Amino acid sequence: MALSRFLLFLMLLMASVQPATAQASKRPRDYGIRFGVLPTGQYNAITDVPGVQVGQVTLQNGASVRTGVTAILPHPGNIFQQKSPAAMYIGNGFGKLAGYSQVDELGNLETPIVLTNTLSVPAAADALIDYTLTQPGNEQVRSVNAVVGETNDGFLNDIRGRYITRQHVLEALKQAKSGPVEEGNVGAGTGTVCFGFKGGIGTASRKLPASLGGYTVGVLVQTNFGGVLRIGGVPVGVALGRYSFKENLDGSCMMVVLTDAPLDARNLKRLAKRTFMGMAQTGGIASNGSGDYVIAVSTAYRIPHTTTSAVDEVKLLRNDNVSPLFMAAIEATEEAIINSLFSAQTLTGDQGHRVEKLPVDKVIELLKQAGQIR
Repeated sequence: MALSRFLLFLMLLMASVQPATAQASKRPRDYGIRFGVLPTGQYNAITDVPGVQVGQVTLQNGASVRTGVTAILPHPGNIFQQKSPAAMYIGNGFGKLAGYSQVDELGNLETPIVLTNTLSVPAAADALIDYTLTQPGNEQVRSVNAVVGETNDGFLNDIRGRYITRQHVLEALKQAKSGPVEEGNVGAGTGTVCFGFKGGIGTASRKLPASLGGYTVGVLVQTNFGGVLRIGGVPVGVALGRYSFKENLDGSCMMVVLTDAPLDARNLKRLAKRTFMGMAQTGGIASNGSGDYVIAVSTAYRIPHTTTSAVDEVKLLRNDNVSPLFMAAIEATEEAIINSLFSAQTLTGDQGHRVEKLPVDKVIELLKQAGQIR
């Protein structure tokens, strides 16, 4: 018995790693669907924000392991020594977001952001601590505020098995890179369910025109929630007969927003609040059992861990100039969520549970009928 458990552990440790690659599925924009009025960045992904990197590890083993890890790095350097201004917003707090209180208190981020499943938060935090303590320059560090978000993938994944290890998280951090970000059944979105269909990882971005600062806002989501699905304002969930209270569609959504706009923690929290509005645009209702969180980070400047100066001198965007960023965050979040649904594929998992992918052909026909695609 002990030998079989050991062999299973080795097999899981060697689980397939899904690197960031070009999109395997057509995204909504490929069908002519548009979200809002602002243009996207080059990849229409969180990595359009300069310096941002994403790494993902996917575990699909046997009949019951359907989970993974997604890591987001605001910059490729030593994040503990060169912290990033950050804020968090709780839409509904039925969740296990690690690291919230220190970010809320001090307004900065000192580790990468890791997303995984609910019961793997401790393993992910342990890995982030290891990652930080072993970086050159951190030899004297004695406190690390690891930031880990989660959703519960326990319908498709044997979540009680807690198969995510420190090594999986460290591998996701090692794999992190810029460029296109894989979506759907990958990383922390491997076993998630959204609006009764297969959910997953989704991402999108917006690029403001030069007249509004030329800033980029990028969003990455881990979709695992319910409500009444709307796409482009069309009540798709009603037409397809899938929506909350008709079916049991509870769950959570993690939203990570990065921007190169020079914002402090106060305006980053304001940005995070608008990001939550993007989820509402898709029909999410932040149900009682939903853990809906936004982590907002600026890459425009860094906050040194140690300095000889008693004051920070940073030029910040004025309140009167942040509204375009609010719109960008709403649009990018809405599109990222729908991107996760279009990319996700039908999956069978723990106890034979099966979740079908969004019927894209039917959705496209509904949108055409509503005049949203011409």
